[in-house]
Amino acid sequence: MSAEESERSPLPFEPKTKRQKPTKGTGKPQAQPKRVEKPPTKQPPFTKEEMAIPEVVSQRMIRRVAGFCGIPTALGITTLIVSYLLARYTDIQLPPIAVLLVNMGLFGIGVLGITYGVLSSSWDEERPGSLLGLGEFSTNWGRMVEVWRETRQKNL
Repeated sequence: MSAEESERSPLPFEPKTKRQKPTKGTGKPQAQPKRVEKPPTKQPPFTKEEMAIPEVVSQRMIRRVAGFCGIPTALGITTLIVSYLLARYTDIQLPPIAVLLVNMGLFGIGVLGITYGVLSSSWDEERPGSLLGLGEFSTNWGRMVEVWRETRQKNL
């Protein structure tokens, strides 16, 4: 299946119908007969089942986030501990700015790992995806950008 076909086909957990945006008035008041009706009960546009991410997909996302976020974050914490132990029990004095920059870099990679973990997961229930998820990332990123553009066009 090509990337174009997967971008066009809806995901299993996408709603079957699209929300209809209320139409804006033309600015001219129109005379309408007054009716006494009960106000309609507001129904949510989609059910919880339609909006829910399948369990298989959410578990896949959690595993990827744990790996791509957890490893750099654990390394950042380890760097702090190792730099403290080196300064305390040996004569090695690391420059504080170096320790700070390394920690900021590792924690930053951990934050980016959250996003990459979600976007690099296969959102298709039957397909587990690849180990690093580069193909899935490009597909999911394209879907996300497409929705942003559609939303932006509707709001203009």
